[in-house]
Amino acid sequence: MTPHDLLIPTWRNMLRALSGMTDKAAKHEKGDALLAEKLADDMLPLSTQYRFVTNLPGEGLARLAGLDFTSRDDDPATFAEAKERIAGALAMLDRVRPDDFLGAEEKFDMTLPIGMTFHLSAQEYARDWALPNFYFHTSTAYAIMRMNGVELGKADLVPHMGAYVKAAA
Repeated sequence: MTPHDLLIPTWRNMLRALSGMTDKAAKHEKGDALLAEKLADDMLPLSTQYRFVTNLPGEGLARLAGLDFTSRDDDPATFAEAKERIAGALAMLDRVRPDDFLGAEEKFDMTLPIGMTFHLSAQEYARDWALPNFYFHTSTAYAIMRMNGVELGKADLVPHMGAYVKAAA
């Protein structure tokens, strides 16, 4: 499995799931104020979870496919803006082709803003960094919404699994 085969469908599925959850959250009694909610005092708010989830695919594609991408450093102020960012990330994924990617074993350096540098292959980056961080921030967004009373269930986090349901015999 190539990094393209793993990342693009996963990012697409989860961004679509987040879009659906956002539709429900936008109808919540707190409205856009829900974007300021956190799971714990030392964690980042829902608005920042949206920023990370919509930046992470572009950051990955910049590293692995040479895509010109600049991460946003501002959080969405409204659910409408969050939806726009999700739509933008999905549109970006549609432009990427399998032959845009590095070979799975090609190595590169990834330096975090805190100065820590990792030397990873494209496959290691996809498996050990890109997907865990993406799932963490998507799941954290789900948890913040759920904790605040947005009517969500596991099916809202993985609606793409409906395509695999086996009909009863």
